[in-house]
Amino acid sequence: MHAITIPEPGGPDALVWAEVPDPVPDAGEVLVEVVAGGVNRADLMQRQGFYDPPPGASPYPGLECSGRIAALGPGVSGWAVGDEVCALLSGGGYAEKVCVPVGQLLPVPDGVDLVTAAALPEVTATVWSNVFLVAQLRPGETFLVHGGGSGIGTMAVQLAKAVGARVAVTAGGPEKLERCRELGADILIDYREQDFVEELDKVTGGVGADVILDIVGAKYLQRNVDALAVSGRLAIIGLQGGRKGELDLGKLLTKRAAVTATSLRARPPAEKATIVAAVREHVWPLIAGGRVRAVVDRTMPMRDAAAAHRVLEESSHVGKVLLTT
Repeated sequence: MHAITIPEPGGPDALVWAEVPDPVPDAGEVLVEVVAGGVNRADLMQRQGFYDPPPGASPYPGLECSGRIAALGPGVSGWAVGDEVCALLSGGGYAEKVCVPVGQLLPVPDGVDLVTAAALPEVTATVWSNVFLVAQLRPGETFLVHGGGSGIGTMAVQLAKAVGARVAVTAGGPEKLERCRELGADILIDYREQDFVEELDKVTGGVGADVILDIVGAKYLQRNVDALAVSGRLAIIGLQGGRKGELDLGKLLTKRAAVTATSLRARPPAEKATIVAAVREHVWPLIAGGRVRAVVDRTMPMRDAAAAHRVLEESSHVGKVLLTT
């Protein structure tokens, strides 16, 4: 088969479409013939040499895919060769074939085509696990998501609205904010022109956000705490703004607030299977019912993965960028 390899870490041109050995499914795995794969910022970090795959994972980038089951490993039941699926991966989505533990497989939701399904596993698992399982967003609460135009952001807006929350977003520029509004966002903040703490304070009457989903990290750490309501929950899932920041613990104590930080890729298979099962139970019906949808900015040939990485680096996209085999 062919896959996107990284002979040496570096810029987008470090991604090389090359012939590699076919993977063979172990016990409890299936072999998926990939139709499409999603592009995530974690892939950019891996390309640069900053985010190695966990032990035993495929060395190729790609944390989600869609396709058809080509073979079953020993002990697999409940799935058949030819089934159309999408999957959460620890790596290997930028390839023509990938092995997937059965606990990380999902059927393609009703009403979603096979290519578009590749846009769903990573964002749904990330948002559901952090916003609902950890931060426990509830109906009527105020939810702030940074990077509302991203793949994570566009899914977070929709899921939060679906459970009855009031949704605030930050995004760069009126066009992205308008797209967020179309998805259901109630409070639109242009981070290039406005201070999100001040704007949220105005709109909420000084109360703040009950839950914040943050992809920025250190740069926003203290300001996120400033923006939290009493008993608020800050969920950090990215480090685009740095790894180390200062935090006023006194303010955190006064607000009786919580700060959590999680990643998905390195979790044990059993934890991923639990999250995937929750996504299938809670999110898939919303997608099948038309209340939530995958937002796809564009699809590109997988051999042109370097161009797709440039799109993410420019932040010119809204929603997901997909690679097709």
